Amino acid sequence: QVQLVESGGGLVQAGGSLSVSCVDSGRTFSSYAMGWFRQAPGKEREFVAGISRSGEGTYYAASVKGRFTISRDNAKNTVYLRMNSLKPEDTAVYYCAADLFGPGTTLREYKYWGQGTQVTVSS
Repeated sequence: QVQLVESGGGLVQAGGSLSVSCVDSGRTFSSYAMGWFRQAPGKEREFVAGISRSGEGTYYAASVKGRFTISRDNAKNTVYLRMNSLKPEDTAVYYCAADLFGPGTTLREYKYWGQGTQVTVSS
């Protein structure tokens, strides 16, 4: 069973940095590729970043590449998203998700989801 809980969201000024994390309380974390998605008000949920089971493979949306870094610590059952040079358009609820086969870039590829954490970037 995979149970994902995000934390670390908050309010930050444009140009600033913020990290969010996601902990899996189950025992199979290392069996899943992990992804971060985000959903802004009135918009569809979109892929942000993905990481392979081992952590060696990482993938990013073009809009965040070079600014965001995804990483994981399988010993701690945790996946992280470090966000630098934040922009107001990065404001969204950020969700982590687990993918048995991926990491994919579409919502339907992910089986388990966290409840989300709000990130707000002020201009």
